[in-house]
Parts: sequence; structure tokens; C-alpha cells
Amino acid sequence: QVQLVESGGGLVQAGGSLRLSCAASGRTFTRDTMGWFRQAPGKEREFVVAMSWSSSSTYYADSVKGRFTISRDNAKNTVYLQMNSLKPEDTAVYYCAARRGNAVVTRDSGYDYWGQGTQVTVSS
Repeated sequence: QVQLVESGGGLVQAGGSLRLSCAASGRTFTRDTMGWFRQAPGKEREFVVAMSWSSSSTYYADSVKGRFTISRDNAKNTVYLQMNSLKPEDTAVYYCAARRGNAVVTRDSGYDYWGQGTQVTVSS
């Protein structure tokens, strides 16, 4: 059974940092593009960032560019999201996702596997 399990969410003050992790099991994701999405209350799920399996291509949403960094450790089947300079508007449930292949896409329908999400709350 394929599973993506996020961790690292929590409550942080504005300007603070958090590091999310997404551990994959049941499948080797070394040949998959990995992405992060988020969904705030009352809003649609939105793209945050994605990285190709070769790490040669990375794409960030404008709202997080310069503050968030994605990385992956293929040996550990894990992807990370380092979030710095957090703002209250970053408050959301953050989801890890994987799609087969090396293409980075921003639409959530383009992803094949999803985690259950982890809550990030940024207080002002």
C-alpha cells in the first residue's frame, strides 16, 4: 500500500520557521516528481512547490518564493519543505503529493498519490 506521511506541522509565530517532512512507503518515489500543496480554511487547495525526481527542475508559487525551500533525499524516500519567515497567511493544512515521471506540474489533478496533511498555524 502506497503511503505518504507528513510530519512537522505545528503552531509558530509570524517570522518563525518550520520544517515539514514527507516520508513515502509502499513504493519507490525516486522516479517521481514530489510536490507540496496547501489548503486554508474556506479556500481551495493551492500549489506550493514541486521538484522533479532528478532535482533538476523546481517550481515555487510566487507567494512562497524566497521563503520556502523544497529538498528530497531519495535514499530515504523523503521530501522536505523548509519554511522560513512564516506569515499568518501561510496557515493551512499542508499536503505532500507525488506524481509519476519527471515533469513538474502545478495542478493537483496531476498528482497520483497524496498524504493526509499536516496543520501549520502561524500566529500574528
